[in-house]
Amino acid sequence: MLRQIAFLLCLVALAGCAARGTLAVMREPATGAVERQVFVGTTRERTPGGLFGNTRSETVGFGAFTVAVPPDRAPGEIAYPKGQPDPGRQFVMTSARLFDRAPTFTAALARDLAARPRGKRAAVIFVHGFNTNFTEGLYRSAQLAHDFGIEGVALHYSWPSAASPFGYAHDRDSALFARKGFTELLDAVIAARPDEVLIVAHSMGALLSMEALRQMALTSPGRVAREIDGLILLSPDIDVDVFRAQVRDIGAMPPNVVVFTSQRDRALLLSARLSGQRERLGNIQSVGELADLRVTVLDVTGFSTGMGHFTAGSSPDLIRLLRNVPTLQQSFDEGAAGRPGLLPGTVITVQNATGIILSPLTALAGQ
Repeated sequence: MLRQIAFLLCLVALAGCAARGTLAVMREPATGAVERQVFVGTTRERTPGGLFGNTRSETVGFGAFTVAVPPDRAPGEIAYPKGQPDPGRQFVMTSARLFDRAPTFTAALARDLAARPRGKRAAVIFVHGFNTNFTEGLYRSAQLAHDFGIEGVALHYSWPSAASPFGYAHDRDSALFARKGFTELLDAVIAARPDEVLIVAHSMGALLSMEALRQMALTSPGRVAREIDGLILLSPDIDVDVFRAQVRDIGAMPPNVVVFTSQRDRALLLSARLSGQRERLGNIQSVGELADLRVTVLDVTGFSTGMGHFTAGSSPDLIRLLRNVPTLQQSFDEGAAGRPGLLPGTVITVQNATGIILSPLTALAGQ
């Protein structure tokens, strides 16, 4: 117990040193910046300033925000200002629209999709994880869309995290609270008739996403596989047995399910210890633990540094590798199944599951 408390204090100290996401508004982006529009559904309560805070709302709010991705940054990097923002190095928001109800949101999304050429009409929904405020989730959605070259529409589901390293229990409850809101967002997105729907969920957001899909399946059996084309779980903070139960309840899963894992994920190590376990889904030791499930497990331990809890979206080397693999890029854009043999790594197939161990050395060898 003393080791767990010491580890928790270390995490809190690290979190305290980092600047938190604050929304900076600039009508004109910096020279060389790239603007990405992000459609948002949220179960956060509106703040007096008109945006969204950390408290829970039983009503889903909808909006569309344009984020300028700065030119002076490495892939995966998001810098937050502690004072006056520098739009050449830091993300800023350049425009915002709020929609009064779901049909208005769906109509705007449908217009955006229709304006795109065929093959670029996918809807890619990012669901953030633990200890995340509204700005951080919004900017992360824009960063992923930009760094991975996603050509479809970027969307974000922002659930009411307390945005505090001490708020783990609160966030677990909020993730469960936000399940219905996510199904409402999915309904609104599906009604806009995108060519593909892909969910990318991080950490505790993976638990929320699986619970929402379970809810959808129990209400309408078979709908998940019909409507959701791909599910990518990044460092999922889910008990392995709970994940199995969720998959059983969902039944027919999306055609493509990818789980990113790292055995150096310090946040999941702490989560497991606090739960009296040795691991979570995002840091399993072997693909064999999911052998009976039709999933692809990408082990990115070799790329993990620091906390190792968002390696897939923050490691410049891994982002370059994944972006340059056409099949995996297609899985982000279109929900299409990739062939593991095209990834430079060690491939392990155990019954229905496929594991791919990626490392910087195999990445260099594959270039």
